[in-house]
Amino acid sequence: MMNQPRIDTSPRVSDEIRKTTCYMCACRCGINVHMKDGRVAYIEGNRDHPVNKGVLCAKGSAGIMQVNAPSRLRAPLRRVGPRGSGRFQEISWDEALGLAKDWLTPIRKNDPSKLAFFTGRDQSQSFTSFWAQAFGTPNYAAHGGFCSVNMAAAGIYTMGGAFWEFGQPDWDRAKLFMLFGVAEDHDSNPIKMGIGKLKARGARIIGVNPIRSGYNAVADEWLGITPGTDGLLILALVHCLMTAGRIDLDYLARYTDAPLLVDEQTGLFLRDQDGRALVIDRATGGL
Repeated sequence: MMNQPRIDTSPRVSDEIRKTTCYMCACRCGINVHMKDGRVAYIEGNRDHPVNKGVLCAKGSAGIMQVNAPSRLRAPLRRVGPRGSGRFQEISWDEALGLAKDWLTPIRKNDPSKLAFFTGRDQSQSFTSFWAQAFGTPNYAAHGGFCSVNMAAAGIYTMGGAFWEFGQPDWDRAKLFMLFGVAEDHDSNPIKMGIGKLKARGARIIGVNPIRSGYNAVADEWLGITPGTDGLLILALVHCLMTAGRIDLDYLARYTDAPLLVDEQTGLFLRDQDGRALVIDRATGGL
């Protein structure tokens, strides 16, 4: 019998492991990136990370293609054919920066506000406003302003934190959890793990979404609202809580702008001659 070559059943996966966070969604799960011969060879969840505790979804695992995909851009491209033809020519960074300078210099000299631009969801969007203000235009936006930033701000002002890097709900103590229109492709691992804790403890989950899929499918109660009516539903809930006297007035007075008076004509806070905001005195009802 001929000797068969031995098969290595435990090949060397990597030379080193670099710990970082995933950027395939807003969840920021902790990951271990295995490097082999200077290239990303494998991505796995970091079991020591407090957010995902080693859990990594298919989207996070596919993050390896951000580095290894054959279609990844590796140099600036200039369109050389008609728009939509898909014909591009690779150029140097010096040439690309020169073209950008030629396009932008006349606008900045004439009227910087004529430049309007939008940056997508990437790790450079934090520099969008910095660059735009230096250029002189107020007409800019980034992905976060339409999606995550306002959600994070609302979470911070209501429950003291928001999903992903800003914190998360108190999964271990919450008795009622209301989920408003969360997309299944965002913050998937922490929410799934948190909902699992709630279900195990018998906490009540209410899903508010036009469609019943994903997280809403496992909710104890689903409210299939008409798209765009989230605000109306929330205001109705506030009205019912106020009518029933179930509002924490002390919290509102201490930590929110609820007791401040607003000028109906200007929409600004009413202020005294010294510029201080006028506040309703809970004891007397006066200012």
